[in-house]
Amino acid sequence: MPSFATEVKNELARRTYESSCCRTAELAALLRMGSTLTFGLRRTFGLNFTTENAAVARKALQLLKAEGGGVKTEITVSRSKRLKKNNSYTVQVPPAPEVAGLLEHLGFLQDDSLNMDKDIAILKKNCCRIAYLRGAFLGGGSVNRPEAAYHLELVTGNFAFSQMLYQILRRMDFPVGLTDRKDSYIVYLKEGDAVIDFLAMLEAEEAVAAFEVARNVKEVREQVNRLVNCETANLQKAVDAAGRQLAEIQALQERGLLEELPKKLREAAEARLENPEVSLAELADILGISKSGASHRMRKLRELAASVMDSEVEE
Repeated sequence: MPSFATEVKNELARRTYESSCCRTAELAALLRMGSTLTFGLRRTFGLNFTTENAAVARKALQLLKAEGGGVKTEITVSRSKRLKKNNSYTVQVPPAPEVAGLLEHLGFLQDDSLNMDKDIAILKKNCCRIAYLRGAFLGGGSVNRPEAAYHLELVTGNFAFSQMLYQILRRMDFPVGLTDRKDSYIVYLKEGDAVIDFLAMLEAEEAVAAFEVARNVKEVREQVNRLVNCETANLQKAVDAAGRQLAEIQALQERGLLEELPKKLREAAEARLENPEVSLAELADILGISKSGASHRMRKLRELAASVMDSEVEE
C-alpha cells in the first residue's frame, strides 16, 4: 500500500498549468529538491533528477520538455533488489550547450555564476510561489496519514534553500517551523488547520477531503469518549454512594435499630438492602417516590448512623 505522501504526490503530479511562469517555478523547486548538477566538456552543464515516485519523474520530464528550451532528456530506472524498497527513477539532462539556457531560465545561472539557493526573480507572483511550494513538496515533501498526528515537512540538504521555503511560508502566515536532522534541513507544519490549508493551497483536493473526513471521525470519537468517561464517572459515583448507604444501613441493622425507624425510613433502608446494585433514581422508582425524596431518606439514614457511631465513640 503506498504511503499517504505518495498518494498526495501522485495527485499533485497530475496537475497541469497554462502559465509558463508557474511551470518554471514548480520545475525550479522540484530540481532544487532532487537534482544534482553535472559538468561536461567545454564548460557545459547537465542535470540529474532522482526520485522514487514514478509520477513525480513523469512530471519532471513534462516540465523539462515544456520549459527546457529543447534540452535532451533521458530516464533510467534502478530496480531495487531489497524487499519493500522502491525503484529509483533518474531523469537525466546530459551536458550540452543549450542546458545553460535552461539554467538561466530557472535562475540557477546568473551572469555566468551559479545561484544554488535563491529564486526571488521567479517568485514575484502569488501563483508562482504556490507552484514553487508544490514543486518543493513533490521533490522532498512528506505528510502523515490524516488518521495519525498532523505533520507535514519539506526536507532538503540545502540550508539556504530551507531558509527560503521557511520565509515564503511565514509570509503566507503559516505557523511553520525549521529544524535539522543529520545532514538535512526540515521545514515543517504540525497544526491540523495549517496542514489542511497547505494541501488546499497546492490544490490536493483528494488529500484535503481525506483530512476532513479523518478530522470529523476524530471529533466524533473524542465526543463519544467524553460521554463514556462522563457516564463511567457518574456510574462510579452511584456505586460509591450505594456502597456507603449499604454500610450505614447495615450498621443500624446490626444494632437492631431498623425496626425502630419510622415507616418511610425503614422502607427505604429495606429497599436498599434488597437492591444494593441499583442507582438512586432506580431506588426511587422502587419506592414510588421522587429521586429527591429518596435522596432525603438516604440522608436521614446516614445522619442516624453517624449519630449512633458518634455516641458509641463517646462511651
